[in-house]
Amino acid sequence: MHRRSLFALPLLAAPALAQEGPWPSRPITLLSGFPNGAGTDIYSRRLAEPLTRLLGQPIIVDNRTGAGGNIASDLVAKARPDGYLLLLGTAGTHAINQTLYRSLPFHVVNDFTPIAHLGDVPNVLTTSLPRRPQFLNCADVLAAARARPQAVSYASTGNGASTHLAGAQFAAAANIDLLHVPYRGQPGAQGAVLAGDVDIFFNQVGPALGAVQGGQTRAIAVTTAGPVAALPGVPTVAEACGLPGFVSTTWYGLLGPAGMAPAIVARINDAVQQVITSAEFAQWLTNTQGIAPPPVTTPEAFGAILRRDVASWAEVVRRSGATVD
Repeated sequence: MHRRSLFALPLLAAPALAQEGPWPSRPITLLSGFPNGAGTDIYSRRLAEPLTRLLGQPIIVDNRTGAGGNIASDLVAKARPDGYLLLLGTAGTHAINQTLYRSLPFHVVNDFTPIAHLGDVPNVLTTSLPRRPQFLNCADVLAAARARPQAVSYASTGNGASTHLAGAQFAAAANIDLLHVPYRGQPGAQGAVLAGDVDIFFNQVGPALGAVQGGQTRAIAVTTAGPVAALPGVPTVAEACGLPGFVSTTWYGLLGPAGMAPAIVARINDAVQQVITSAEFAQWLTNTQGIAPPPVTTPEAFGAILRRDVASWAEVVRRSGATVD
């Protein structure tokens, strides 16, 4: 559900008053394109508090869900580039969607200003502990899948989402045929796994962690090249599943509309770097989200990541066969 009324939509893109004075002189809205409880929502709200202190104005987090994050992205793409409307984007919204959707009302690169890289996001292969006791490890999952095509189902947060593509990459690498069952967002997909409606889910580590620690789900393997500190003892997919070189991660990043003033971009980037490199925030990222604190990066370096991933994810999307009208 949106945190703000739909009647507020026009206000977000309305031109700011002229001669406002030094930036920022009023509250800043940070849009998240996914539901409450999703990884982007969790990160947005944790980031907003220290940014508010550093920038001296409230950071208001507003979830505008739908169309794989495109509703929020479109609002930002069409907004006045004055620094008062920002987006917590992902590799999904700003790399995958460029190929996944037959048409978009914006361009994921040309219509945005990259501001700051917020970290690379790992997934973890999970299953229900009480509902699927037979899946003790990845070998059990693979054996079941190889015994009968589409006998093993996997949830995702939507057709073409990174959680879908992680499963598609896994199936291709292991040469198995899995049944894809898409849901509208992370809470629905995780709920389906907990209920036993589907077998497995390549969930993001942050949203998955509570259920893993609470004994509701089993963490079978992480999709990173190395171990994830938040899930000690959980092997990588490459190790546990015998799939050398398997990696499937995405990223979070802060973006604004194209044409933002370099001085405003630099100030936001500097504030973000202060937050995410602080010991407290870095520990929160590592221990609760499974995200390794990113190196200090410039807006230009983040822009290079964005452009690179548009090309690299395009091939993954094409191989998966996923498409959205």
